[in-house]
Parts: sequence; C-alpha cells; structure tokens
Amino acid sequence: MTEFFKDIQIAVGKGENRFTMNRGSFRYRQKLSRRYALEKVSQQESPSGFSIKLREPSSGEEFILSVIETGGLAKAELTVPENSAFDRFWTTLPAYAGEHIYGCGEVYSKLDLKGEKVRIFVAEHQNADRIGKKMIKEKIFGKKPARTLPFKKYESYYAQPTFISSRKYFLHADVSAYSEFDFKDPQKTVFYSQEPPVIYTQSAESFEELSEKLSALLGRQRILPDWIYDGAILAVQEGPEVIDRKIEQAVSAGAKVCGIWSQDWCGCRRTGFGYQVMWNWEQDRQLYPDLENKIAQWKARGIHFLGYINPFMAIEKELYSYASERGWCVKDKNGKDYLVTITTFPAAMIDFTNPEAYEWYKGVIKSNMIGIGMGGWMADFGEYLPVDCVLFSGEDPQKLHNRWPAIWAKLNREAIEESGKQDEVFFFTRAGNTGTVAASDMMWTGDQHVDWSVDDGLPSVIPATLSLAMSGFGITHSDVGGYTTIMHMTRSKELLMRWEEMNAFSPLFRSHEGNQPSRNVQITDDEELLAQLAKTSRIHADLKPYLKALEKQNAEKGTPVMRPLFYHYDEEPAYTEKTEYLLGRDILVAPVLSEGAKSRKVWLPEDEWVHLFTGKEYGGGSFDIEAPVGTPPVFVRKNSSIMEVPFEYSNTFGG
Repeated sequence: MTEFFKDIQIAVGKGENRFTMNRGSFRYRQKLSRRYALEKVSQQESPSGFSIKLREPSSGEEFILSVIETGGLAKAELTVPENSAFDRFWTTLPAYAGEHIYGCGEVYSKLDLKGEKVRIFVAEHQNADRIGKKMIKEKIFGKKPARTLPFKKYESYYAQPTFISSRKYFLHADVSAYSEFDFKDPQKTVFYSQEPPVIYTQSAESFEELSEKLSALLGRQRILPDWIYDGAILAVQEGPEVIDRKIEQAVSAGAKVCGIWSQDWCGCRRTGFGYQVMWNWEQDRQLYPDLENKIAQWKARGIHFLGYINPFMAIEKELYSYASERGWCVKDKNGKDYLVTITTFPAAMIDFTNPEAYEWYKGVIKSNMIGIGMGGWMADFGEYLPVDCVLFSGEDPQKLHNRWPAIWAKLNREAIEESGKQDEVFFFTRAGNTGTVAASDMMWTGDQHVDWSVDDGLPSVIPATLSLAMSGFGITHSDVGGYTTIMHMTRSKELLMRWEEMNAFSPLFRSHEGNQPSRNVQITDDEELLAQLAKTSRIHADLKPYLKALEKQNAEKGTPVMRPLFYHYDEEPAYTEKTEYLLGRDILVAPVLSEGAKSRKVWLPEDEWVHLFTGKEYGGGSFDIEAPVGTPPVFVRKNSSIMEVPFEYSNTFGG
C-alpha cells in the first residue's frame, strides 16, 4: 500500500482556533494567517518504503515524510522541524471514481460520506439550538420527518478519524486534535489536522478481512456476560416497589426479562427538561432503602440490575465536596472548579489526568456499583471536556478533548477487570474516539428523539450503527423507544412497538422511559404492549446462540455484529442502502421506519431469502412487503444455520 502515498501532497499553515461551547455543542471557527504547499526536494527509496524531503518555500523549513510498510500496513508520518511555527496540515490523498466512503465514527443521517466534509471533533449530538428550531418549525409547518439538515450542521458523540472505502481499504489517522476529512472532490480526499499527520492504510480482498485488519490496529471489544442475551432489559425507575410491579406485569404476560435498568439508583432531580438523574454516585437510601438486598433477590430470579454513571458530579452533594476539597476537579483559568451546564443545571467534572482522582473515581464504581451487585451500567457522556480548561497534567485540552471519551471508557473497563467481574458485569458508552474501540464494552447510539425523523429519530439508528461498524466498533444498540421528549414531541404506542421490533434483532434489547416518562407511552402500559414485549423479548432470547457466535467473531476478528448490506453483497444498491442491515451473515432486517405504514419497500440482494414470519421465499430484487405491527420485514438466508433456531413467534419455524 505504499503506492497509495506516492502522489501525496502536503500543505502547512499557521492558525488560531476559536471554540465556543454551549451544553456540549461546539461552535468552531479558525483564523488562518498562513498556508503554503510544500515542495518536493528529493526522494529516497528503502526496502520497506520511501522517504520524501519537502521544503516550505517562504521560510526554507524542511520536512520529512516517511512511508513504510509492515505486513501490508502502510504508515505515512510527517516529521516537522523542531520549533516550527506551523500548526496546520493539509494532506491530499487519492480518491477513485465511483468510490463510496463510510465511517468517521457515528453518523446519523448519512451512510455514504462521499461528497461531504466530516468534522472529527467529539461533541453533544443533540444540539439544544437545533432541537428548538425543529420544534418551532413543526409547530408552524407540521411534522416533516424526511427533512434533513445540511450535513455541516451535525455534530456527533463519537467522532473518529477512520474510514473504509468501497474499494476495500481503510484509512486511519493517528491524531487527537481537531481534524476534518473532505470527501467533496471525486478525485481526491483531503485530510486536515492540527498536528503533524500520522496516517495508516491497508487493503483487503473482502470486508471481513478488512475489518480484521482494522481491528488489529485499533483493538476489539471483549466477550460480554452471557446473561445479556436472555431477554429484555427494562428501564424502570422510582424505587423497588415500581420495579417489582413492572417485573410481574412483564413476566406474567410471557416476557423474558434478564435485567432492570434504573437510572435513578442514585436519586433524581426534577427539572424543566424532565426526570433527571442526581449525579451523586451512591445509592439514594430514600428512594432505594435496601438496594443491595433487592439486587440479590432480583438476580436470584435471573434479573440483573443496571445503574448509571457519568464523569460529572452534582455540586450540591457530598461526593463533589469530597473531590473538590482535594482539588480533583477540572479547573478553569482562575483555578476554580470548571462548572459546565448540561441541560438546566451546572456540574463539575473529575480530572482524569490526576492519578489520584482517576483511581478514586474508579473506586467509586468498584465500591458503590459493582460492590452492591450491579450487573452493568450506562457510562454516559465524555464529550464535554472544555477546550479552555486547565488540567492537572498540564496537557492542552484542545488536544485531549477527543481522547477524553476513551479515557472515561478505560476507567470503567478497569473497574470491572480489577473487581474480577468480566463474566458478570458490563457497561455501555455513547461518546467515542480512536481509543474507545478497545476500551468500551458496547456503544449505544445516544439520545434519539421519540419520533420518526430521519435526522434524530428511529431511522437514524441504522446509519449510526453501520457507520460505527465501519469505524471498527462492532457491537452497538439503541434505546428502545428513543429518549428525547420536548414540547409536542412525545412517544407514541406505534413508535415504541416498531422500535421493539427492530431492537429484538440487535445485540442488546434495552428500553428507555425517556426524559419525561409520564408523557411517553411505556413498554408495560396495556395488554397489547405487554404482548409485544413478550414477543420481541422472546425473539431476542431465541437469537442468543446466534448473537453469541457473532459476538465471538467480533471479539476475535473485529467482524461487526450488525453490518451494511455491501459487506457481503457486491451490488450497487447495497452501497447506499441505509434503512436495512444484516444481523450477521444470515439475517436481513428492514425495520418499518414510517408512521402509519402497513408495508415497506425492501431491497433484497441476490440470494435465497425466507421471510421469518410468513415463510414466503424471495430471490433478489425490490419488493413491497406487508408489515403490520408485530410482523416486521425480517429475512433469513435459506439453508443457513439460523434456520435451525426454533423461533417461537415465527410461522417459518413452527411458531
């Protein structure tokens, strides 16, 4: 692959960043004072590659681009002269006619990124200003779920300088600071970075082989506890009595319940945004007076308890006081604790560059969460490190900002490992960058709206999941029913049932009550919903052997559990299809993504397919598939091993 860099062009410049953060969303501008294209002076070949001497014409500074190949992996690294004033770098690389581009972390409204400029800077995806404008437009003009914003308006919880090409090569840039990929020109790709670029690339004969090679570079997710595949994890809050009542409702209706997820285990605060967690990471003894014993009772029934934690601390509580007195919080330029407003309240952040603070926070998880018997938790946030803060380590926060989610994930992983609970306990994160691939157990796709919008609702889950898969992160899920409820945007019964149908065919089936539970339809609200829960939770449990085999493949070779259609089918429609996905090699899922729809158009690759619920057989092509609620378009490859799985609710398999 060294030939990929043969015609590389590099420009350097000098600039100044101007960031403004509002609730985790970053407005970015820069002022460039200089930009010059480097001129080639000489080139020297070696057995493993070559090196090029480059000169900046105005100052005469000389740079060295070294390109080496080891085992098929090519690495290009730019060496900058000592004390150089240049801090901006543009690397122009080849692109190809008809090429499709995927990855760059988590992208919600696009799958193929060709023609776009992608910003690599971790941020809050749910921009408060953007949500507000959406609500106002809907009030005036009505709901238009297919409307999408210009691509430049989007931010992402998970931004990573990695992409995969339809020509079966990957490119990964080993940089931490703000960067961008410009895929607009069909003849070239421009990578912009604010530190000297180090770029890796490798090709393969298949996408499976390509995923294996990419994950060999970036890392892989581990094998997760066996119990997570035994049914649904139900979001329930407001104490053990409510939990017990909802468990009995679900189980009596025939649902398989393997977990309960209670965000408010540590207390709650009621705000204008809704029912929110009190960020004080110890059990709330008024709301959960005997939580440790209750967790043991539930676990004896095969129902594991999950909690919630993030890197912030509620400033009105004791844990914050303890940390603040010891100087363990991220500081502002005046030496005070840097308070960040998230939704409606300020909070402090623990400084993970301080070894004492890092170990203490890890100890909080080990003692207050694992220690009382939790089977897992949501490790939320990680995107909010202010770029103007002061850190214990003295590192530049603009360069550490993108790495912060991986540091946060690593802390959670170490807490589990040091407790010896890898086979029992797991966690899932929403924020990410390069190191997250190896550090996090599982991703979830963040705070979707409780609606049908392509940008932020149910349809956004599929491209987000597939773009993560093409960035090297292979095990992902979403909140059943979505999360964000604002003004007139509330969850309908139909939306919840359609989301259940989709997530039954994913690695983890976990519901969410949303930020305003009383205004949203919930999973146990009536007999029809309980019947749907029973059906979907049992389908998910029936898939356990298949899902575990896929998880093992992901852990050993980096093959994602949920895959784009082109992963196994070299057919032109597969390269742009973002409303369907493959669950492993043998199941194709085409969720119903439109309100009121009783059918949907499904494109099937050339193969022999059997409709899971009707038993009807199909070849390749486009079909209008009837899809009443409860019977989503799901297809199994004929003669595949999954055909032997006894799906209780499938006509195909004797249900």
